[in-house]
Amino acid sequence: MQPAPIKANLKFLANLDGPLVYIPSKGGGDQTEHVGNFEAREVLVLDGRQDKQESSLDVEGFKLVRQETEVDDFYSDVQIKSIYHDEVKSLLTEVTGASRIEIFDDTRRTSSVQKQRNKGIREPANIIHNDYTARSGVKRLRDHFADNPDEAEELLCGRFAIINVWRSIAGSIRNFPLTLCDASTVVSADLVSVERRAEERIGELQVALHNPDQRWYYFPEMQMDEALVFKTFDSETDGRTRFTIHTSFEIPGVSGSAAARESIETRCLVFF
Repeated sequence: MQPAPIKANLKFLANLDGPLVYIPSKGGGDQTEHVGNFEAREVLVLDGRQDKQESSLDVEGFKLVRQETEVDDFYSDVQIKSIYHDEVKSLLTEVTGASRIEIFDDTRRTSSVQKQRNKGIREPANIIHNDYTARSGVKRLRDHFADNPDEAEELLCGRFAIINVWRSIAGSIRNFPLTLCDASTVVSADLVSVERRAEERIGELQVALHNPDQRWYYFPEMQMDEALVFKTFDSETDGRTRFTIHTSFEIPGVSGSAAARESIETRCLVFF
């Protein structure tokens, strides 16, 4: 167990000079490309197990939960679809009280370049970002229901959110943990919308400028029976949290022989 808090280098947007584009990696050993001026800033990252034992999606934007899983191979698409998706829906129903949940993406990541190549999966995110903006969250819903646009428009009349469920898929997380910023310490001026340019879809996400008032958390040694649930979009504009910026970081002093991080994040449209 690493001492907490940790002084970590997190990558922020430095300024608004020049174009801004986020080009995600495809998986298999390539790297995400960030067009723009970014800088690493030393930030105090607090131990969420000690310093944020209670949190909610509508305030901080994230919540650590305990959930056993029956999946024994997270690289099996069959098990993900036949077992894990039902577990995710059950978890989110309990946490949010949602009336309907639609899962639209599973992304596996590892810090091992060799395993990235062998499994065709992506690297841990290394830039502070949030997956959606006010505009692209709505577009994501419409894209998901492209075959039934009338249903999409009906669902847009009510409140919906996009929520991620993140967990380890191979033992405890020793390095490159997910770290999240308490959304109640983020102001709108900290967030900058940028184009997300992937082969299959042009979208939009947020990157972040550094603000000394931001408070960052991670949960040391996350196990496979734990999950971090966090909100990346909310259609409601009544003051509750809508976006949660996050990234990963290298823990100072962790041995190079430590097991590589392996994780899965499942993205869900959540309807209320």
